Amino acid sequence: MTTTTHDQHFVRYIELADEIAMSKIAAQLAQVFTSGVVYLVGGLGAGKTTFTRAWLHAKGHIGAVKSPTYTLVEPYQIKGQSVFHFDLYRLNDPFELELMGIRDYLDDRNALLLIEWPQKGEPVIPAADLQLTLQIADDDITRQLKIEALSPFGIAALTDLKCDSLQKHIPESIGLEAHK
Repeated sequence: MTTTTHDQHFVRYIELADEIAMSKIAAQLAQVFTSGVVYLVGGLGAGKTTFTRAWLHAKGHIGAVKSPTYTLVEPYQIKGQSVFHFDLYRLNDPFELELMGIRDYLDDRNALLLIEWPQKGEPVIPAADLQLTLQIADDDITRQLKIEALSPFGIAALTDLKCDSLQKHIPESIGLEAHK
């Protein structure tokens, strides 16, 4: 898995037994992917905001992390870095993002953008480097996490991610895949 060409992306599937496992993988992602665009996809209650909260705390944020469901974006300054947590669930039209000044958030190339419900902001939002898809398992506790690396930065992060100790047994043939 050393190929980092633009025509490939990589996928990793992880079964998260509980919120502690989710927090651990979020902390690991915070270490290997420090800036860029992350899409968080999943139904209501899948854990997108919980994942974001753990990521922000792992980066060094102290204090509450609230869902920006009504404000659309919650800005943070963590150790001198801009981090923007978007929740686009209540967005009626993607062009509302232009009215709220989304371009201002994109000016900082060192920023980290964590975007929940990204499909509601397309085509206005930037392309993702990583897409995280969370699904609730039948037991309502376990989460299935699919991490897709969609750019060279995302591929590098996913390659560096050390999460084998967090996952229950998933056949290696589907644990990490390269797609053309």
